[in-house]
Parts: sequence; C-alpha cells; structure tokens
Amino acid sequence: MSLPPEKASELKKTIHDHLIKMDVHGKIREVLSETLKDGLGYGPHTFSEGDFLQALQRRGIIDDVMRDLQFSQSIQQDTERSREKDFPNKSAPHVAEKNRLPLNRMDIDVARRYLHLQVLGGKAFLDHLQEPEPLPGQVCSTFRLYLHFRNQRFQSKPVPCACEPDLQEGFLLEVHRDGIGEGSRMADCTTMLSICDPVHLVLIKMDTSNETTLVSSYFLDWRSVLSAPSGRTCFSVELLGVGSESKVPAGVLTISLELYPPLVETLNVDIITTQQSLERQRSAEKERLFLVYAKQWWREFLEIRPSHQSKLVKIFAQDENGVNRPVCSYVRVLRAGRLLESPRQAARFVSLLADEKAPLVGGGAKQEQWCSLLAFVCRGKGDCEDHATLLCSLLLGFGLDAYVCVGTRAKGGPHTWVLTRGTDGSITFWESLTAHRYLHQAIDPDAPPLAPQPKPSSPYRTVGCVFNHQSFLANCQPTDAVPLCVFDLQNPSRWKAMSEEALRSVCAPGSTTSLPPIPPLCASSLEPAAASNQLELEMRFLVAEHRKDLEVATVWDDHLSYLLSSALAAYETERCTGVSCGNEEFQDAVRRAVPDGHTFKGFPIHFLHRNARRAFATCLRSQFCEEIVSCRGDHVRLAVRVRVYAYPENACAVWIMFACKYRSVL
Repeated sequence: MSLPPEKASELKKTIHDHLIKMDVHGKIREVLSETLKDGLGYGPHTFSEGDFLQALQRRGIIDDVMRDLQFSQSIQQDTERSREKDFPNKSAPHVAEKNRLPLNRMDIDVARRYLHLQVLGGKAFLDHLQEPEPLPGQVCSTFRLYLHFRNQRFQSKPVPCACEPDLQEGFLLEVHRDGIGEGSRMADCTTMLSICDPVHLVLIKMDTSNETTLVSSYFLDWRSVLSAPSGRTCFSVELLGVGSESKVPAGVLTISLELYPPLVETLNVDIITTQQSLERQRSAEKERLFLVYAKQWWREFLEIRPSHQSKLVKIFAQDENGVNRPVCSYVRVLRAGRLLESPRQAARFVSLLADEKAPLVGGGAKQEQWCSLLAFVCRGKGDCEDHATLLCSLLLGFGLDAYVCVGTRAKGGPHTWVLTRGTDGSITFWESLTAHRYLHQAIDPDAPPLAPQPKPSSPYRTVGCVFNHQSFLANCQPTDAVPLCVFDLQNPSRWKAMSEEALRSVCAPGSTTSLPPIPPLCASSLEPAAASNQLELEMRFLVAEHRKDLEVATVWDDHLSYLLSSALAAYETERCTGVSCGNEEFQDAVRRAVPDGHTFKGFPIHFLHRNARRAFATCLRSQFCEEIVSCRGDHVRLAVRVRVYAYPENACAVWIMFACKYRSVL
C-alpha cells in the first residue's frame, strides 16, 4: 500500500518524534560504545551493520521500539477507520461502531493512558421478552447507550429493543489527572487508583414516535482493571430501573475493560478493595454529619414560627436511582463554551427540553424524581426541577448570581423556577419551562393605603426556600407569598441560611463518591438547513394530500414561501432575546407580493420535534390553520415555510408557517 507524499512525511515525523521521546538515539550510542569496547580486547575486528543490529536485539531495544510503534500504528489505523466511518458528514462525532475503538477527532498520544471499554451485548431485558424480531427496514423501538467519564462523552448507535439487545460497542476513554496538560507523564497505577470518578452509563429507549424513556442510570467503578494480570477484565453489570422501579432489574450488560498501554505492574485486589471501602466510609461519614446538622437546623427553623412547618423547604431530593441527595448538589457552575452565547439563549435552550413528569404506576400524587444532568439531557425531557437546576447552573456559568426557588404556582401545585439578583438589588424570575422573565417588585404591606403599589407580574404564589451550588436559604418572613417577599438574602431575619461549610462538605465536586460528575454539553449533530428542507417537503406533501382528499387543486407560490422566512427568524429572535424585530420588513414584503384585490392569511406555529405527521395533525386542530390549508377560491396560491433552529444536545426549535393568498370576490 503506497502513501501520498504528505502522509509519508507525516508518518516519518511521527516515528522520529516517538524515537526522540524514547531516547532511542542515546541507547544506540550506549550499545555502540559498549560493543566497540568489547571488540578492542580481541584484536582488530570489522563490525558490520548486521552485528550491530544483533547487539541492539540482544539488549531488547528493537523489541521495545517495535512494540510501542505497533501500538501506535494499531491505534492510528483504528483512528482512520473511525474517521472514515464516523464522519462522512460531520454528523456524529461521538458515535462508536462495532468491533473497533471509537476515537474522537484527535491524534492518540502514546504518552497518555487510555481505558478501552467494550460493551459485548445485553441480556435479560425482560420487558422486551415478547418483542418480535424487526423486519429489514421496519421502524422499531431502539436502545441507545450514553457514556460520560471525566469530561468525555460518547454514545452508541441505536439497536432494536429486544430481550437480548445487540449492544456491541467500543469506547476509548482517556484516563488523566485534573489540570494536567498534553505533555504530562502517563498515569501510573497509584494515580489511577486515586481517580474515583465512575463511568456513568445511561440507557435510553426511543419508541417509534421518537418518544424517549430513561431505562437505567448506572455508575461503573472501572478500577478493577488495575488488578487484572493481563490488563483486561470482563464482567457482567446488572442495570436497575429508575424512579419507583429503582430496585427492579432492567437488564444485564457484559462489559470488558482494558488499559492501553498495558500496565507493567498490577495492583493487588485487596489494595483496590481497601481504597474503595475507605472512600465509601469517608463519604458515609460526611453524609451522616450533614444529616445531623440538617436536623438541628430544621428544628431551629421550626422554633422561629410554628407556621414554618407548612412551608416548602426542601433540603433533600431523590435522584433517578432513588438516592437521597442534598438539593444543592444538583446545581453546578456549568459553562457551555461556544455552544450558548448569552444567558437568554441558555434559557431558550433549557425551555426546548420537553416538560414531562416522572411516570407513576397507579394513581396518587405526583412522584418526585430529580434527575442527574446526564440522564436529563440524554433523555431530552424532564420535570420542572430538572429544567430549573440546569438553567441555574448555566446562569451561574455566565457569571450571574442565580438561585433555584422552590414554591408553588398561582394555579396551585409545587413548582421550581430560577431567581437572579442584580448588583443594583433587582430581582428577576426566570421560568425554565418557557424562558419567560419577570421583574419582581415586592409589595410593602406597611405602606399607606393610597400609596401606589407594584402589580404582581409573575405566575408564582409562594416561595419556601432558595438554593444554588453553595447556599441554601429558607424563607422565614411572616408570609411566604411571593408578591410580599423581600429577597434580601443576606438578612438573617428574612432568610435563614445553612452553613456554607456544611454544604461544601457534601455538595462540592468530589466531596463524596455518591455525587455524579457533571458532564459537558454536546454540540448538536443536526444540520439545520437540511432538516428544514426535509421537513418542508414533508409538510408540502401532507398539505397536497389533504387538499386532494377535499378534491381541491394545490398550487404553490415559492416566492411567497421564501418571504415567510423573515417572519420565522423574527419569532425565534424574540423568543431568545425578548426583543421583537424584523416584522416591519416582513409586512412590507408581503404587501408587495400580494396583488391588489387579493387577501393574505398566515399561521405560524412552534414545535419541539420534527415529526411531520404529528405537527400537521396539531396544526389542523386550529380552525385558522385549517381555513388556510383548505382554502377555496379564485386564484388560490399556497405557501409553507419551515425553519429548524439547532441547539446543544440535539434540542431544536421548529417553526412552521402556513400561508395563502387568493382573489377576494364580493
């Protein structure tokens, strides 16, 4: 196989750099010196190249070089195959294919340590015991596995749901220390033993209508591979359900772990077990001490005023695995890099994740379930608590003084939202489900009767407590009604604070082993232009079929369709920024495109999904849209425009606008 000149020179440079890193030239000079000295004692002798190679081979230098170069070569070959297969259109940077290493778009550094995690199949997913074998080309429910390890995220390809799903994947995870650059030394056994970050596995099911369900969330301690004599270990992992089924097995995955390059010396199993036991004991002791403190703090809070017993002061919340964690641990300072440009765009992104309460078997009150961040964004939907904690984390990342509020809405029922405090003392409420913002101005109950009072602008009725990643404050004002509350959080007569040191002991990153690491957000793999074109073609087909059933002809006006784009762009800009702009240009363009004596009608609508049939069925429920789609008359021209806006985590805002123009006949 011949290489292009640029590839050949690149390969030569890589080998040269690797030889310098191994100090091969120094070893060669040393062997040459020793060989010449040995030869001088036996009279004149001519050394050939073969003699010198034999000397190098006896010292094991050639074997060392070839072994390292072979490792690098195999990784490089896998990298090339991964690039060719994974990135034909830059659509799935973290998808792993079968029987090869899933490598991101980076060169493998042979001076770093890697963990090769392979999923070798699933079994005992009994909920799918009666699942029929899917026919070729048939749309069926699928499983997809998501991984997060030390700021690295991966996802598998979807496989059909079955009792024994064909989950065959490989993931290459870099094992590194925090704050270490590319030139660091390779992590040794002791360093890796101290890395207690688990591999977070999240299994998601997607049905035929693209609805997602969280099947399991599992934290894998990978350090058992440090004691494997061959540097490789294989075992089965029992996945448990979530929520009310967190004690019920959901299925079993067979997992293989292997370190690259292999360890020279392995650890004793007892050392690893002892380390894990010490970590668990340390975490349990911290959690016990915090619980003792929380109980004492709660008693003090109740002694202030008996009515505090009925306030919504939430200190702990259960995650998807049924583990009770302090609510402050669900909030982190989260920076989105280049994926989100402003706090309002962050609010828009969070609002595009669907709102869905945790499923409950049988009747009764709402089941409470706060999700870890990875489970929430992989599933793409969650309850108001998940939205509020994510939005608060993002606003903290943008440098705002943000808190999650726990209380009730005006319509009744518990609710959470986000509060930010300005440097001038202004208070702004952020509704995480809609991205709406409300400026809070408290009503003064002691003001004179005729004094002007601000009107409540927010939909919130009561607030019991506020918290973020390092603060927890309970409302100890005489009333918890939001319009009367003063959010002077530093005033102990209005807000009772928990000790920040106590919160830090159980909520700071790495403080306990039960805290899941916070994953980074992933860029969208969606191509907005292609998705918009595809959905628009599907909508045109559905409109034509609908009018065909009504025995009405369909004539499209492409120019009018194009003009609708500016309206859709204005709608999305308004949702992101709260500022309306561009409507004047749209209205002027429509007036020019619609002749005198003609009537124009338009109907915009917004969706969070790209299912054309679902969207069209929803549109037809509107009488105004149905009038446009079914328009009859003289010289009728129809138009439809679709615009898909992509956000992180494959969230999308879909705008569709139907329009028609026709000659008015009196």
